[in-house]
Amino acid sequence: MINRRANAVWKGTGKEGTGLISTQSTVLENTQYSFNTRFADGIGTNPEELIAAAHAGCFAMQLSFLLNEAGFTADELNVSAVITLDPSQGAITKSALVLKGKVPGITAEKFDEIAHAAKEKCPVSKVLNAEKTLEVELLA
Repeated sequence: MINRRANAVWKGTGKEGTGLISTQSTVLENTQYSFNTRFADGIGTNPEELIAAAHAGCFAMQLSFLLNEAGFTADELNVSAVITLDPSQGAITKSALVLKGKVPGITAEKFDEIAHAAKEKCPVSKVLNAEKTLEVELLA
């Protein structure tokens, strides 16, 4: 079993308060988050941005493993993720992945097939109770 840790400290009200997020690896160390970083354009991070980063990173790594199992090695996998938060539902409703990849020797059809398998097998995909979409482009 692998356990990873993070910590959040929040002070004050939901709208005027501020928080600090830290991760076990210290990549985030007392990183600011607040109402403005979540719902406007404040300085700092927010939970949805962190989930987007986690989904993009997890998917890219999962895809790399599946490509290797199929006999391919990617020159580059560029993945973006957009997390949609619906405040009226109080829920994350969607994670939209966009993949652009350079993989020598693979057909567009095979790349698409493996990419969609990676979307389903990615541990972060599995934990998200939201619609998950994937747009795939094989670059020359």
